[in-house]
Amino acid sequence: MKRSHITFICIFFSCIAWSQELSLMTYNIRYATVNDQENQWEKRKEYLTQQIDFYSPDVFGIQEGLHSQLAFINESLSSYAYIGVGRDDGNKKGEYCAIFFNTKKLEVVDEDTFWLSPTPEKVSKGWDAALERICTYAKFKDKVSGKIFLVFNTHFDHIGEVAREKSAELIVKKVNEINKDNVPVIIMGDFNLNENSKAITYLSSVFNDSRIASKAKPFGPHGTFTGFEFHEPVKDRIDYIFCSKDNISVNKYGILTDSKDGKYPSDHFPVVVKINMNLNSINN
Repeated sequence: MKRSHITFICIFFSCIAWSQELSLMTYNIRYATVNDQENQWEKRKEYLTQQIDFYSPDVFGIQEGLHSQLAFINESLSSYAYIGVGRDDGNKKGEYCAIFFNTKKLEVVDEDTFWLSPTPEKVSKGWDAALERICTYAKFKDKVSGKIFLVFNTHFDHIGEVAREKSAELIVKKVNEINKDNVPVIIMGDFNLNENSKAITYLSSVFNDSRIASKAKPFGPHGTFTGFEFHEPVKDRIDYIFCSKDNISVNKYGILTDSKDGKYPSDHFPVVVKINMNLNSINN
C-alpha cells in the first residue's frame, strides 16, 4: 500500500474518533449539612450518584462539594477520578469546585486552582465577596485522538456584585494566559447570576452560552435553582456551561429534573451538554 494511502487512512480514522460527541455536566450538589433535615446529604447521596452514573458524562464539574462528599462520589463511580482542592486552605478544607473525568477516555495533562480575587495564586477573598471563591481547571487529553481541551469549573460569590463581575473578568484573563494553543475551552459552574447580569453578558460575549448555541432545542425547564422546593416552578437560571466560539459546536443542551419520592437529589438541577470539537482548530 502506498504511503499516501496509509496516511489518508490514519487521518480518516483519527477524524472519526474525534468526531464523537463529548458530554459534560455541571452540578451544584449542595454541601453536606444536617440543617437540611429531610434533604440532607446522607438521604440523597446514593440517588445523586446513581443519577450521574446513569447519564455518564465524560466530564462533570461539581460545586459545594466537601471532601467527604467527593470521597463518596469517587468511591461510587469507579470509572471516574477527580482533580481539585478545598477553597479554605488549598488542600481539603471547605468547598471544592472539583472536576471529575472518565479515566477510560481522558487523562489530565495539567491542572490547578486559583482564587477569585486580586491575589488568585493564594487563599484569599476577593473584592466584596462574602466568602473565598475558587476556579479549578484541567487540561485534558483524549486517549483515542490525542487532542487537548480545557475545562474550567467555578462557583461565584452569592453576595458580592463587584466580586462576580471581577471574577468573570479574571477567568477570561486566566483562559487567555493558559490557552496559548487555542484549544477548545469549556467554562462551567454556579455563577449565582441570571443571564441579564453584567458578568453573564460579558462571558456570553467572549464564549457561547451553550443553551443559546445548542443546535437542538434546549431540553427541560429554563431555571436551574430549586431550593429543594419540589412543587414550585423553577425559574432562576444561575448554572451555566460556556464554550469557546471558534472550535466547539453544541449539539444538545438539557437541564435534568430527575427526582425520587417527591424529592430532588440537590437544590440545583444539573446542566448537561453534548458537544463536538472542530478538529481543524485543535492542536496536539
